[in-house]
Amino acid sequence: MSSELEPTHEDHNTDIHARNARYGMILFVIYLTLYGGFVGLCAFSYETMGQMYGGINLALWYGTGLIVAALVLAGIYMGLCRAKDY
Repeated sequence: MSSELEPTHEDHNTDIHARNARYGMILFVIYLTLYGGFVGLCAFSYETMGQMYGGINLALWYGTGLIVAALVLAGIYMGLCRAKDY
């Protein structure tokens, strides 16, 4: 009786869940590496983050780049998860 109340979805396949989790972890490691670079520069090379490029310091460029990278990686993840492998 409980199965009648549960909606049926095509994504109940555990292989798809595993694939999407793998993609998520790979993209997470990529972003973690980028963020680790930012934190490392802030912690160990503070002067570098103060250097000016185009009238804006590197910290602002890097921070903006992290935001853009997060959006791009989210778009990539969304595209990869929607892809159907038959």
